[in-house]
Amino acid sequence: MCGIDEAGRGPIIGPLVLCGVVIHEGEEQALLELGVKDSKLLSPKQRERIAEILKKKYSYHLVEVPPAEIDAAVQGANTNLNWLEADKAAEVINTLKPEHVVLDCPSPNIKAFTNYILERVTNKKTVLHCAHHADRDFPVVGAASIIAKVTRDARIAELKKKIGVDFGSGYIADPTTAAFLQKYWNKYSEIFRHSWAPYEKIIQQKKQTGLGRY
Repeated sequence: MCGIDEAGRGPIIGPLVLCGVVIHEGEEQALLELGVKDSKLLSPKQRERIAEILKKKYSYHLVEVPPAEIDAAVQGANTNLNWLEADKAAEVINTLKPEHVVLDCPSPNIKAFTNYILERVTNKKTVLHCAHHADRDFPVVGAASIIAKVTRDARIAELKKKIGVDFGSGYIADPTTAAFLQKYWNKYSEIFRHSWAPYEKIIQQKKQTGLGRY
């Protein structure tokens, strides 16, 4: 069985990370004993400790989607963030080749999301179960959520170290992130998701300011 979950759908900075973790039948209890649950219910230190054990004990696969690829999907005529995530989930499934998959579904239309992925899965015998709150209800999906979150947090830490500025969590509701966007939207444009409304708003403001000079 493979559990799939993501981290970083909403932030304006950094990648979206998907993870698939494979376990054998009967190993769910071992995950629970390890402390596996929805990553949001764990502290950063707990997530890091559990993630290291999971990566040593189980097969897993990570897919990281940079801001530019997210923008291309969101701004495209025939796709959106849900379909992009479905494409990446299919990539995870085709890499790990599990018999049974449980996935935390981001779409309100579970049936359409499920069918979209199945069309892109190589092994047509794969059983796919997409569900809301799967990271809470299925330990194997919780395991995937932990590795995805720890990986995403590591990438954010690397970005901060690279540019030498603490931009907070990367979520626009974070005042530190919002202030960073206002000041550095152009200097570090490659780390932002340009298709997110706050970034688009700044671009429009700059255009209006420029027109006002003439």
